[in-house]
Amino acid sequence: MEGYYGTYALVGLVLLVASAFVAVAFVGGRLLRPSVPTHEKLTTYECGVDPVGVGWAQVHVRYYLYAYLYVIFAVDAIYLFPWATVFDAPGFGATTLVEMFVFVGFLATGLLYAWRKGVLAWT
Repeated sequence: MEGYYGTYALVGLVLLVASAFVAVAFVGGRLLRPSVPTHEKLTTYECGVDPVGVGWAQVHVRYYLYAYLYVIFAVDAIYLFPWATVFDAPGFGATTLVEMFVFVGFLATGLLYAWRKGVLAWT
């Protein structure tokens, strides 16, 4: 498997073997498991207590905002590491530094906006 298409064939072969492995695992689990459904087994289990009421609970949107802000800043932090490696390369230092400060400025502006709107106040 040499050449340009040989590398793609190798990737395709690996994907095919991985898909077959997952399919065999699911089929094997389906064939080997005991299946004796009863009423007790089919009810919802909540820590040994019989479920009462509906399973719908409203969650305040603030929790989602915290999660969204965390994901934004965690993903954006990933982009700082490649910039740090490019910053060391000759000829890219000043440009990369300016781009990094612009990017961090956008992040700081977003964080300041969220703070001013009261999103970060835990109530």
